[in-house]
Amino acid sequence: MLIIGSWIVSLLCIADLVRRLGDNDGELSRKIVHIGTAAIIPMAWTFELSKILIVSCGIVVTTLTLINHRWRLLKSIEDIGRRSFGTSAYGLSITLLVALLWPERADAVTAGILVMGIGDGCAGLIGRRLNSPRWTLFGQTKSLAGTVTMALASGLCLIVLALSTQAAISVPTLLLISGSAVVLEQFSFAGIDNLSVPIGVALLWQQLIR
Repeated sequence: MLIIGSWIVSLLCIADLVRRLGDNDGELSRKIVHIGTAAIIPMAWTFELSKILIVSCGIVVTTLTLINHRWRLLKSIEDIGRRSFGTSAYGLSITLLVALLWPERADAVTAGILVMGIGDGCAGLIGRRLNSPRWTLFGQTKSLAGTVTMALASGLCLIVLALSTQAAISVPTLLLISGSAVVLEQFSFAGIDNLSVPIGVALLWQQLIR
């Protein structure tokens, strides 16, 4: 638990430093936290943390992010110039998935959080920086570069997870789960994708991967 706590504090410190050094729109510092947080669940799985401990911490963290959303105490994870409950939804998704599936299907929880953290995080960073066709859904701008990045990063996360757990995953199943993540990520108004993507991916993994 100490290692995970130290990891979270390190992420927040790095994100705050990046913001102070010139991350004017706050997106990079926020994505550092977003991507780095994905490592928490694999760590918890490795250290065999109990469901009650993770859920309790998840409730506390989600509550704190809601408070931070209201008063912007930690600008490095919220100050992005648009209304979004994404950070709180992220914490809620972890809490719900652990409550539902831990520890019997810790692999499914890990799949959902890795795809959300790494896939969506990389998509947000690359999509904003590369010039590619763009479109708008529910007030959120999406790009071809970001969508392709989401698909590739999600697929890679799932392949690595399957290899590390010796799970059999077919190409059609891989494409189905990755494709579902991409579709769910398109509907990201108010940060709702931080809830829908990990839960959707985790439930698909639970049903399709044995």
